[in-house]
Amino acid sequence: MRLLLDTHIFLWSLLEPDRLGPTVVTEFEDPDNELWISAISAWETAILIEKERVVLATRESPTAWVRKAISTSPLREAPVTTEIALMSREIRASHQDPAERFIAATAKVHDLVLVTADKNLLRLKSIQTMSNR
Repeated sequence: MRLLLDTHIFLWSLLEPDRLGPTVVTEFEDPDNELWISAISAWETAILIEKERVVLATRESPTAWVRKAISTSPLREAPVTTEIALMSREIRASHQDPAERFIAATAKVHDLVLVTADKNLLRLKSIQTMSNR
């Protein structure tokens, strides 16, 4: 299975692994599964650190921490493309959060299963999702 980690799932996997549900942990540990992250999640993570909504134990800059976190994790990067940008406007989401729209569009364009706890994203019929349970 090809799994796209929503931003909070990425952060929980690194900083608060106890928040991950047993199904998600099992799927993350399966060596046959691929773990993906959107470039938008890197951007969103840096912003959360800058705004101190995510507090790190180190004194690294937000960009240095994100670079290291991604490079030392078994993650593949899903780049933002024109197709993803356009698809983000076609996603029928109940909210207008651009980061969530880009992440959902990334799942759709790259045929990835979005791992999330976001109820709005879990309700989307146009993408495959896995609930953090």
